[in-house]
Amino acid sequence: MRALKLGERYESVGQPQEERRLAAILAADVVGFSRLMGVDEAGTARALRGHREAISPIITDHGGRIVKTIGDGVLLEFPSVVAAVACAAAIQKLMAERNAVAPADQRMLFRIGINLGDVLIEGDDILGDGVNVATRLEEISEAGGICISEDVYRQIDGKVDISFADMGLHHLKNIARPLRTFRAHLEQIIPLRAPGPALPDRPSIAVLPFGNMSSDPAQDYFGDGIVEEIIIGLSRIRWLFVIARNSSFTYKGRAVDVKQVGRELGVRYVLEGSVRRAANRVRISAELVEATTGVHIWADRFEGELEDIFELQDRVTSSVVGAIGPKLEQAEIKRAKHKPTENLDAYDYFLRGLAALHCWSRETNNEALRLFYRAIELDPEFAAAYGMAARCYSQRKASGWMVDHAQEAAETERLARHAAALGKDDAVALCTAGIAFAYVLGAHDYGADLLQRALGLNPNLASAWLFSGWARIWLGEPEGAIDHLTRAMRLNPQDPQICNAQAAMAAAYFFAGQYADASSWAHAAIREQPVHFIATCVAAASHALAGQAPEATEAMTRLRQLDPDFRLSSLNDFFPIRRPDDAARWADGLRNAGLPP
Repeated sequence: MRALKLGERYESVGQPQEERRLAAILAADVVGFSRLMGVDEAGTARALRGHREAISPIITDHGGRIVKTIGDGVLLEFPSVVAAVACAAAIQKLMAERNAVAPADQRMLFRIGINLGDVLIEGDDILGDGVNVATRLEEISEAGGICISEDVYRQIDGKVDISFADMGLHHLKNIARPLRTFRAHLEQIIPLRAPGPALPDRPSIAVLPFGNMSSDPAQDYFGDGIVEEIIIGLSRIRWLFVIARNSSFTYKGRAVDVKQVGRELGVRYVLEGSVRRAANRVRISAELVEATTGVHIWADRFEGELEDIFELQDRVTSSVVGAIGPKLEQAEIKRAKHKPTENLDAYDYFLRGLAALHCWSRETNNEALRLFYRAIELDPEFAAAYGMAARCYSQRKASGWMVDHAQEAAETERLARHAAALGKDDAVALCTAGIAFAYVLGAHDYGADLLQRALGLNPNLASAWLFSGWARIWLGEPEGAIDHLTRAMRLNPQDPQICNAQAAMAAAYFFAGQYADASSWAHAAIREQPVHFIATCVAAASHALAGQAPEATEAMTRLRQLDPDFRLSSLNDFFPIRRPDDAARWADGLRNAGLPP
């Protein structure tokens, strides 16, 4: 039987009256439409009509069809997946331009979901799971963003000038199976206009996600974990500049040009490869490419039993280091080798936990914590597992997911102390323990000391530079924080969570008294993640202290929408500032912006 073409109609077997076709479906709506209508019903309706009139030619130009509009939402059908994604990007670009000149109370942010699926035809309407999935994808899309299904991603890969980040598996409402989803980096629609970072003054490398050559797609976590360990091993080489995992993994699942990767990440070398796990055997294939020329420098295959996995990783690391720096002292290679645990089952649970933690949701945080606890149960000496479990609690506090603050703080302290005691030579353990002490527990000096020790062990660990930047903000050292945060962003230039570093930079400039820079960085973080709480706080406070009352009021309105219960009295619990002058500046800014006591 021949394959069905996109847009082609067919009749279901045994049901001749039921007509279906394969379609690219786009669902969109306005974030916070009810609130906008409550503020100005007539003005909001008028603004929405104007936006729809402006968007209509874009839909037509891309071959789209308006299936129906419901309130602030719209359902579109396209004959091409590429056209659907290109149309979505054009709509969001136009809306960004229109919002920039619109009155504050009329600005509208669309969220868009796109799916490729089978639809049931009823006159001019389309129904079925294909439509339902598109609607659910729209619901989890960021304000001003685009969220697509894995099927769409496979079809458009390499065909559009938009970078997408893997959001992992999501359990969508009323959809039986979990779906892998991807979010768009819309600031990169025309990437050639944004020059990549300059090459460092030392050898630099990015390790791309290795392909999963196993028959089971569920083994992705294993290959991802192998790559993460190789990145950590290379990071311990002091003279080597290593791009952080989060930036490298933005290329996962994409057919990439290593020259483009080199330009975008600012590195001279790129390591790529594959992992195959079958029963108790593991095979790692890797090749090192000079990104500026595309010339292959070295390639090899490493194969052994599962119990040899750490040796295999060390051999990959040593081979890469040897190819880049033939005169490297053997002591440096030895430093790069580190066994996190002797227990392979514990290591497997640890890798699964890392995969869950990177998804950054309440559900995946709970799952990551369960997996790290299981790793600790199997190996009570596993320092990094204690540290990553403590990291889960740091993430819970930052995201407002804590339930019993006293109990969770006590458990954070227990985990962090174990990580610091067991991981004296483990940068990851010290880093995660450090941020837990500084942020969750308010132990500024001890947390900063642990972070500094982590940087001494691994000067390429981007998360340690980021967390150390935050710690220096809380300690009252904004200039030092700016330096550390700049280093973090250079090591991790395409981090899908770059908004966290931008928000930290905003806070550092705020406490340095540079309110224009503070608000600029805060708005950069908000553009990346419109619901970023700390960034919105900084935007409100910096505009207020700069005498920009309308902007401060607008930011405070958004802040109160994000957390209606937020008060001046809760500032110390939320943001652990040590210096009284800094605390007073922070409180004054938010008070002047309109935060109630």
